[in-house]
Amino acid sequence: MAIRVCVAGATGWVGRVLVKRLLETPDLSLSGAIARTEVGTDIGTVLGAAPVGIAISGSLDEALGQPTDVLADYTRPDGVKERVLTALSRGVRVVIGTSGLTARDYHDIQESALRNNLGVIAAGNFSITAALAKHFALFAARHLPSWEIIDYAHADKPDAPSGTTLELAEELAEVRENRIELPIERVHGRREARGANVAGTQVHSVRLPNYVIAFETIFGLPDERLTIRHDAGTGAHPYVEGTLLAIREVMKTTGLVRGLDRLLFS
Repeated sequence: MAIRVCVAGATGWVGRVLVKRLLETPDLSLSGAIARTEVGTDIGTVLGAAPVGIAISGSLDEALGQPTDVLADYTRPDGVKERVLTALSRGVRVVIGTSGLTARDYHDIQESALRNNLGVIAAGNFSITAALAKHFALFAARHLPSWEIIDYAHADKPDAPSGTTLELAEELAEVRENRIELPIERVHGRREARGANVAGTQVHSVRLPNYVIAFETIFGLPDERLTIRHDAGTGAHPYVEGTLLAIREVMKTTGLVRGLDRLLFS
């Protein structure tokens, strides 16, 4: 039986490509589409294709009027936590592609997932090559004691740092303590120029036109350095393939899993 998926943010940059892939993937099916615009219009028509018999819903409650196994959320950070908790309370598993959630948000989501005996998979970046870059950085941290992260995104990205770099910084702290040669409190001038401290890692967010998504972890040693960098192109397809993998895996998951790399390398 196909996994029934409702997409929140169905007309967005990633959501519209995800919807198209769901409609052509035999073991998955589209059960609902949520968006802020074109409510009541067939999602197929909105995406420039033939009608598919699924009208865009303006809310999760409306969309869950149809039987649903998984909610895939690609929206904005201000509403995703409430939507995830509601979905879990309704017996629906969740894949979160929206960035900007806090550690406290994830704590509450984990508790709800366990309480309802359901799974949630969240990733700041569902690109498989981004997951590889994160995995390699975590491996490098076992051997290299000092690092910083730079993340890049388009000028109007609302969250900083990105969900990808938040995940990475928090997991680097689990590998070892980052060694900062000069403590930030001893910096002369403007300390904020040294970036934001996220779990012991200094993170610098660049927001400019002509960037899509990129991040780099820079490791430094005397007389040498290592840079592990990922750059995304202008299309959403890389994120969709990782999301489809997560949709399949969340059906076998209980509790919260953060990071696509946890699925690829567990």
